[in-house]
Amino acid sequence: MPWEGILRGGGGEGRQGLSQRRGAPEGRSSRSRIWGTRLCAGRSAEDPSLERAEVKPRTGESCCPLSCISFPPKEEKYLQQMVDCLPCILILGQDCNVKCQLLNLLLGVQVLPTTKLGSEENCKLRRLRFTYGTQTRVSLALPGQYELVHTLVAHQGDWETIPEEDLEVQEDSEDAAHVLAELEVTMHHALLQEVDIVVAPCQGLRPTVDVLGDLANDFLPVITYALHKEELSERDEQELQEIRKYFSFPIFFFKVPKLGSEIIDSSPRRMENERSPLHRQLTDLGYLSSSHCNCGAPGQDTKAQSMLVEQSEKLRHLNTFSHQVLQTRLVDAAKALNLVHCRCLDIFINQAFDMQRDLQITPKRLEYTRKKENELYESLMNIANRKQEEMKDMIVETLNTMKEELLDDAANMEFKDVIVPENGEPVGTREIKCCIRQIQELIISRLNQAVANKLISSVDYLRESFVGTLERCLQSLEKSQDVSVHITSNYLKQILNAAYHVEVTFHSGSSVTRMLWEQIKQIIQRITWVSPPAITLEWKRKVAQEAIESLSASKLAKSICSQFRTRLNSSHEAFAASLRQLEAGHSGRLEKTEDLWLKVRKDHAPRLARLSLESRSLQDVLLHRKPKLGQELGRGQYGVVYLCDNWGGHFPCALKSVVPPDEKHWNDLALEFHYMRSLPKHERLVDLHGSVIDYNYGGGSSIAVLLIMERLHRDLYTGLKAGLTLETRLQIALDVVEGIRFLHSQGLVHRDIKLKNVLLDKQDRAKITDLGFCKPEAMMSGSIVGTPIHMAPELFTGKYDNSVDVYAFGILFWYICSGSVKLPEAFERCTSKDHLWNNVRRGARPERLPVFDEECWQLMEACWDSDPSQRPLLGIVQPMLQGIMDRLCKSHSERPNRGLDDST
Repeated sequence: MPWEGILRGGGGEGRQGLSQRRGAPEGRSSRSRIWGTRLCAGRSAEDPSLERAEVKPRTGESCCPLSCISFPPKEEKYLQQMVDCLPCILILGQDCNVKCQLLNLLLGVQVLPTTKLGSEENCKLRRLRFTYGTQTRVSLALPGQYELVHTLVAHQGDWETIPEEDLEVQEDSEDAAHVLAELEVTMHHALLQEVDIVVAPCQGLRPTVDVLGDLANDFLPVITYALHKEELSERDEQELQEIRKYFSFPIFFFKVPKLGSEIIDSSPRRMENERSPLHRQLTDLGYLSSSHCNCGAPGQDTKAQSMLVEQSEKLRHLNTFSHQVLQTRLVDAAKALNLVHCRCLDIFINQAFDMQRDLQITPKRLEYTRKKENELYESLMNIANRKQEEMKDMIVETLNTMKEELLDDAANMEFKDVIVPENGEPVGTREIKCCIRQIQELIISRLNQAVANKLISSVDYLRESFVGTLERCLQSLEKSQDVSVHITSNYLKQILNAAYHVEVTFHSGSSVTRMLWEQIKQIIQRITWVSPPAITLEWKRKVAQEAIESLSASKLAKSICSQFRTRLNSSHEAFAASLRQLEAGHSGRLEKTEDLWLKVRKDHAPRLARLSLESRSLQDVLLHRKPKLGQELGRGQYGVVYLCDNWGGHFPCALKSVVPPDEKHWNDLALEFHYMRSLPKHERLVDLHGSVIDYNYGGGSSIAVLLIMERLHRDLYTGLKAGLTLETRLQIALDVVEGIRFLHSQGLVHRDIKLKNVLLDKQDRAKITDLGFCKPEAMMSGSIVGTPIHMAPELFTGKYDNSVDVYAFGILFWYICSGSVKLPEAFERCTSKDHLWNNVRRGARPERLPVFDEECWQLMEACWDSDPSQRPLLGIVQPMLQGIMDRLCKSHSERPNRGLDDST
């Protein structure tokens, strides 16, 4: 029976360079049509490059981590290999004869001899490669390089089976090139149009793991292992263990029929559940699982697994196995590509958050720094102005407290550079003046230290309440500045240390020190003597006492305060000048940051999100195929929702079909998909199972994105029309709040909370759907989106936050409490969308209905407050709702279909 074409459908695209030595073989064009796949999302099959520019922003735009985004070299190499390499069937086996026999079965012709090759011990079969050509041709070539000029036996006449001399390496061959060369056979065969076939050489020539390693660099290998014995030999087990050690490829094990027999089941008959020795051995080696079907039938798992086929007529299962192997490789490549897209997209989104925070916080920090410095300056000036009298009293008190201690220290003082006679003899005038000067210095230094310590303690609280906060604020401003501005920030910190730590010192040039020296000079003038006195304890004590009594506390206090005010004014002016310089530097930086933030939101992130959508859709369609559209369930502004019975193991499903009209809608949809797919599963959000891009939607007239989601029973609009009990409606309100809170906890704002976007399951529990307008706050561009009657007034200004969802919930809660889908009277009177928006901006809100409970009405009014900052947090709304539900459901248990009657 000919086996021609049993693997058709497995080919591959884009192997440039595999046949460079002599030009590409004929007939390769059909492979690109069969194997062609959009591996690199967003590009055509004719241009399969990885489009790195889509992942890396233009250089020079920013010095932030965005410039570090690039395609990891290892993943790029892997994906490029998937694009460039073609599939290839590699035939391994227990011996060379059985490998040749399997090749003949695949081609359906007796190309290779199966009985004339040498025995297993002395076999020298070289590597064989079968490829497609319009004419049958045999040549000897180095793998992937050049054809060798060599006369083969096959060249000398016609042949049906390749001569054995050409297949084996001759024992007397001394040329290393001839030993390594492979025999390439081109044939006009349908199977070879789809895939090359390589027969591994004898293990004596080259180990199997080396052959497989070389092949894996140039091809996508589909590995077969030919068997003809009932059990694996020890050598076979060692070979398979080596393969498993270095490679993770699945293997198709096929038991070849005995030579000369027809292709029938040649294995012994066994009981249905009985496993063969081969199966047990392969299971022990880790190739098969205990649940593997011994008959070789394909399993339910789409991931390729090793397979054992012992019935010869089931060689056709190699077709299924090949598809699974190649599909697994494609899925892995699509997954790797998508992970890169998602990782880079997450970096963009996180950077958008950082840039938004920088734009908001930096001006506030600068303003805070200016305000706090002014408060500190005024506080210190007040201290200097009002504490002069206190400082005078403090100096008098300090002198009185220290007087005895100073006198004792002066009396016991040992002078430097003065020789005092021990017998009490007088000394010269020069020595007397030197002694007096040293006593003066002692008094000044001790007084300086005491006054400074008391002054510092009087303003210590300012250091904690002002200086520490200022320093921390300046440090944060410094981190976000360029290197050229660091000097300014450091200077500001030095000013703070010098001016506001209030470390009062009297240096030699200070006005306080000069004043003290003038006062102490008068001591020398008042001390009179006929002859120079003796330097005694009494004399030193007298000099110190005269010096202390000559000091004027009022003059000293006035001088200290004046000096303090002078230093304070100087520091304040320097601080203000430096702050203006710092502010100017940040102003220029923030302008660049805002430009980059705009590019991230409107250019980089959306484009990358579209690539992410395409690579993920490729992965989904490879795994689960394109979903089948059922009956139409509903229509919206941007798409149609269909029933989908089963897809990817999920059933039933709802399929949202969206045909983006332009690039903006494409990007918005891609971002929606990324946010939905990135969210952890939550019971109050509708699950997104996957996506598929249909490039032939509507008969090929357009491209549509098919989002496959969890299917629920109905939406809240339909539920209210059908009638829901009070308890059910309040539980739905709680479910919606829980869902919105979860979105907010993930940094997302829904922006379109309404009746149609709340779906109910069969138990009437609510889930939020349609994240078409859902975005992180940092990615919102200020666009006006949503459903008019649910839109908060600030949406029209373009500046808003997640409180718009609280407003929308307030409107939704009005419907829930009314138990009806009828428009509020204030909105029904509006003749157009613009009329409605103008009324909302002027404060128009839904009216209070007689059935409303007072607490419910207050909650509605709070949620739709015109001032976003006055709207309650959902963390407060949720327990309030729970309390309302517990109270009202108890009192309305006998009237489940009535509204929330205020009278109760």
